[in-house]
Amino acid sequence: MSTSFLLLFFFSALGAFNGFVLSVYIATQSHKKAFANYFLSLLLFVLSIRIAKSVFFYFNPSLANIFIQIGLSACILIGPFLFLYLKSIFEERKPGWILHVIPFLAAITLLGFLYPYVAHRTLWSRWIVKAIYLQWLLYLIASFRYIKPITQKLLKKEPINKLEIWQLSIFGGVFAIWLAYNLAPYTSYILGAVSFNFILYLIVLLLLFKKDTSASFSQEKYKNKEISPDTQKHIAQKLTLITEKELYLNPDFSLEMASKELNISKHILSQYVNEVLGKSFSTLIKEYRVEKAKQLIVNDKNFTMEGLGYDSGFSSKSTFFIAFKAITGLTPAEFQKQNAK
Repeated sequence: MSTSFLLLFFFSALGAFNGFVLSVYIATQSHKKAFANYFLSLLLFVLSIRIAKSVFFYFNPSLANIFIQIGLSACILIGPFLFLYLKSIFEERKPGWILHVIPFLAAITLLGFLYPYVAHRTLWSRWIVKAIYLQWLLYLIASFRYIKPITQKLLKKEPINKLEIWQLSIFGGVFAIWLAYNLAPYTSYILGAVSFNFILYLIVLLLLFKKDTSASFSQEKYKNKEISPDTQKHIAQKLTLITEKELYLNPDFSLEMASKELNISKHILSQYVNEVLGKSFSTLIKEYRVEKAKQLIVNDKNFTMEGLGYDSGFSSKSTFFIAFKAITGLTPAEFQKQNAK
């Protein structure tokens, strides 16, 4: 057995093992025992089962049929857990996980009992596995609705925050693994495991490096170009126009638009917000919008939760809920209850 073959096995098997470890860590050690954490943990768990099966079957084709069946069956829960993870982050109410998990779990268990892999390999390879991959794809499509606002920001070349980078990485990773398995007949069966390892270590890096990279990049970008105290005072006065005129209520309000409105160069305005205020321009605008939403909650009793975000300048309900929770530590409903008279 060649050294490269052994290294590939070790690297792939280690990835599957680390997936199990990370799954347990997220479920037991997360500071917030939220539904999202559990769904992410379960997502990594079923992915690790699928990858472990791929690794050991690739390097040991005589692997017991029961392990092959378990590995293939685990795929049916990958899509639902991805969808439930993103849904639990973007929507305020608790996700109805039973409808997305129990029917599929019961169906694959029944199929495995009635048509075990050991006696029905052709049925599994031609129909059952293809049906599972189709279901996985449909859940990817359903999950994209939560990722779409992030991709739109990227297309507009707007900065995205750490949470959005994390969500995009999770979705992109699951899609990459689905794609790798569907391309396996034309490439290599082990490609799915290699893709999983790459995504897994990317997730670990995102967990380790929590420092906002955009801030560090901006510091390097503006090095040796300090803003004078007089200029800082001038910009601070100009920024009040954004709140006075409520310019932030425009969902498309951007740094470029602010630069023209305030008659300040885009570069200087960006530097001021990054270095003096210590945040990105998009974060500053979200803070203005959340403050507006808080005022509406306290002073206007006729609002709806769905309309509240739009009336505050947010482009979607999901981005509103995320920003409100990130800035206040509360959901809009919790804030309303706390400030009820």
